[in-house]
Amino acid sequence: MRRLVLAAAVLLAAPAFAAEPVPEPAPEPAPWDERVLGAPLSLDAVAAGGTAAIDALIARGEALFRAKFTVLDGAGRPMATQAIVPTRRKRPLEQPFSRTHGPDANACSGCHNDPVVGAAGEFVANVFVSEGFESADFDSLDPQFSNERNSNILQGSGLVELLAREMTRDLHEIRAIALRKAREAGTEARLPLQSKGVSFGTITAFPDGMVDTTGFDGVDTDLVIRPFSQKGVFTSLRQFTINALNVHHGMQATERFGARWTGTADFDEDGVADEVSPGDISAMVAWQATLAVPTRRTDLSPVWAKAAARGEQVFADVGCAECHRPALPLDSLVFTDPGPFDAAGTLKQADVDAPIAIDFARLAFVETLPRDDKGRVLVPLFGDLKRHVIADQRNERLGNELMEQRFVPRDAFITAELWGIASSAPYGHRGDITTLDEVIRAHAGAATETTTAYKALPEADRQAVIAFLKTLVIEEALD
Repeated sequence: MRRLVLAAAVLLAAPAFAAEPVPEPAPEPAPWDERVLGAPLSLDAVAAGGTAAIDALIARGEALFRAKFTVLDGAGRPMATQAIVPTRRKRPLEQPFSRTHGPDANACSGCHNDPVVGAAGEFVANVFVSEGFESADFDSLDPQFSNERNSNILQGSGLVELLAREMTRDLHEIRAIALRKAREAGTEARLPLQSKGVSFGTITAFPDGMVDTTGFDGVDTDLVIRPFSQKGVFTSLRQFTINALNVHHGMQATERFGARWTGTADFDEDGVADEVSPGDISAMVAWQATLAVPTRRTDLSPVWAKAAARGEQVFADVGCAECHRPALPLDSLVFTDPGPFDAAGTLKQADVDAPIAIDFARLAFVETLPRDDKGRVLVPLFGDLKRHVIADQRNERLGNELMEQRFVPRDAFITAELWGIASSAPYGHRGDITTLDEVIRAHAGAATETTTAYKALPEADRQAVIAFLKTLVIEEALD
């Protein structure tokens, strides 16, 4: 708790901020004070404060991620649902916690803690996803009411968001070219939608400016890549953080639940106004974005090293690497917050004088990443940031949901990044699969051919694939 207040004081009082009036830091609370949040941060001050301000922001973000919010901070939402769009309850929530519709945790680290803070969670930490409109008070674990989800790891998420932004720009540029070609030629123009080697189908544009989206594959009709959540429905860490704070803690960000959008500073009617400031959201984003990427074990015995090398080759040969791509190239290492593609209810770049800019090039883990012949950083995520149908009537195990989320079909999920997979068991969207062999065999739908090829392998080759996957770890968990 003291670290939060001290970090706030550093950010508010640093000499580099002399260009604008500096508010007095809030008095330091008594050691027994049960609040977590200190004075709100000034985003403009952080943006202008240089490296020292960014480092203090990251430190504050970690403290907030670990902090256990209390009712004095605004934890709980007696008159608000878990919905993404601010939605009032018909009657007050009687209990402070609920395993289904939430709030269901005091701290972010309550779910993201295995094997380190910021990583995944055991089955016991599963959450339940519902849009929160039709059944604000659902209290059943039945999948017709909500979708049960296991926590994803957050390591490397800053680089993932940068990849998504660049891919979105590529797809938007292709759309603009198709529209221009159609207008100039006076007839329809069809172009492939491709970015960083990943195909998202085709786009057909017409001279009147209309676009046929039926050829899109694995991406929304606005051509925005949404890399976060198991379904791939969140555009940015900022959007993800705002949603999670409300759902799991009843902590409401002013940029979505404040007076600008709801007409009140206390939308959830818990007696605490303006609970989480844009500056504190930025702090949590900064910490998550700068988490080091997972890595590979290097302490392998000769037998394991030989099996892993064989397994990586088999992994590619049977087709796993077509979706779980070993690496995607990244042009820019500058992470800005707010980001460029968020929608209403999430702070946008137009809402601030200047975004906070974090140069990932100065992070030690980024310096170790390989580059291609164009100088681009190769992000070793083993993913493609694309949604795929991975279940069918013959094998529904990975399509075990009855509700659609954000208009994404219930059998479609974004490709899970495999970096760190050896440190993030259990597997599957519900965390109800205990072994890597099981989860590979559970793939169906668009992955049927690959799964069939894996099952037909000699036992030694299947074991080699597992040996390879078991080398993909979160560094702190090597032991």
